[in-house]
Amino acid sequence: MAKPSKSQWDFGELFPTEAVRKVLSVSELTGNIKRLLEKQVGQVAVSGEITNLRAQASGHVYFTLKDAGAQLACVLFRNTAVPHRSLLQDGQKVLLTGDVTVYEARGQYQLIVSSAELQGVGALQAAFERLKEKLAAEGLFKLERKRKLPRYPQRIGLVTSPTGAAIRDVLHVIQRRQPGLEIIFVPCRVQGAGAAGEVARAVRLLNAYSAGDAGQAAEPVRKRESEKVSEASEAPSHFPAFSLSHLPKLDLILVTRGGGSLEDLWAFNEEAVARAIFESAVPVVSAVGHEIDFTIADFVADLRAATPSAAAELITEGAFASREFVAEATARLRQLARQHLEAAEESFAQVHHRLALAHPRRRLQEFAQRLDDATVALGREVKTRVRERQHRVQQAVSHLQRLKPAAKLALHHAQLAALTSRLRLLSPENVLARGYSITTDAATGQVIRRAEQAKPGQTLRTRVQQGEVESVVKGETKRVARETPE
Repeated sequence: MAKPSKSQWDFGELFPTEAVRKVLSVSELTGNIKRLLEKQVGQVAVSGEITNLRAQASGHVYFTLKDAGAQLACVLFRNTAVPHRSLLQDGQKVLLTGDVTVYEARGQYQLIVSSAELQGVGALQAAFERLKEKLAAEGLFKLERKRKLPRYPQRIGLVTSPTGAAIRDVLHVIQRRQPGLEIIFVPCRVQGAGAAGEVARAVRLLNAYSAGDAGQAAEPVRKRESEKVSEASEAPSHFPAFSLSHLPKLDLILVTRGGGSLEDLWAFNEEAVARAIFESAVPVVSAVGHEIDFTIADFVADLRAATPSAAAELITEGAFASREFVAEATARLRQLARQHLEAAEESFAQVHHRLALAHPRRRLQEFAQRLDDATVALGREVKTRVRERQHRVQQAVSHLQRLKPAAKLALHHAQLAALTSRLRLLSPENVLARGYSITTDAATGQVIRRAEQAKPGQTLRTRVQQGEVESVVKGETKRVARETPE
């Protein structure tokens, strides 16, 4: 039987029935993807830059790892032991190791972080902090183990690059401040792979040299002699010769280099350099980088200088100060001699003055002066006593004169005359003589002082200077004058 032809409108193969096609739920699909990722991808290491970092109260840390073309969700759970977790910050470049999975609740694939390493400067900084903590715990940084530098060093060891700016700065300062300082120079690389080992070997080589151990010092020195030939073309020509015929003791070792980035200075953050400095029997001065740069070598060294030039100034401070002292000695001696002569002259003058005061003639002069003073005082006392006696005599005479009867009578006469004069002024006769009169009641003799005292028909008697006048009051009296006081 022939198979019937299909219609052009038959879409059965494109849209199969429910019984034929398999339909998955979102959870099932997400679960399948999760299992596929975990099986096919699994644990990976991935690098990138941290962004959108969020630390939750639960202790879990969520962030996004991105590069120029994509981004990846990451989670670091609280119980995952990751060193320096606090160094994870936005913008930090890291290398993460973890398992790729899917967070089904969001349908988002993510990386569950199991370890994290900082990259670039951040990684170096983390390594720096780890080594710093380790060495500090071992006591390499303790202040009580640091030694004082000699005030007048005569011979020092120098560890640095023969072609860098540091050696030029150090030699320039030493030439200016202490040109007689002997320098035992051990050239080495101060940057790049293997530099830390060369610095550490140079420190140990100088210790062997200072200790007089020619067996230990000879091999490294001869080994470096062939290398110094190629380096000498750029190195200063006035380096002191490194001879093993005489091995004097070193006063200190200067380990130095110029400034640079953290990567450039990294050789001085290596444990090998720190151990070599710590084990050095000769005091070590570290001057690495600029003033703001700090390295592990700075913490271990007996003294840290901010720059190579500053280190040279510290090393030569005693000799430089002594040179200035000697240069100023002539003027100082002249000044001291002048001061001594002035003090001696003043002392002689004082002795001469004391001798003059103790001379017998001076004592006689003093006694004569005292005699003069006593004579003057005695004369003054006599005059004073005479004046006092004269005054007392005058007072006695005056008192006797006051006690004579004639004087008392004269005084009483005078007093009587004064009283008589006063009585005369107040007597009625004297008042009448001045034109006044006295009016009285003819019957009673009462003095009339006010007009209202006079009554109609009353007989009044008025006395004048010479004689009396009688009168009779007519009608009512009027007050025509001001009342006078009684």
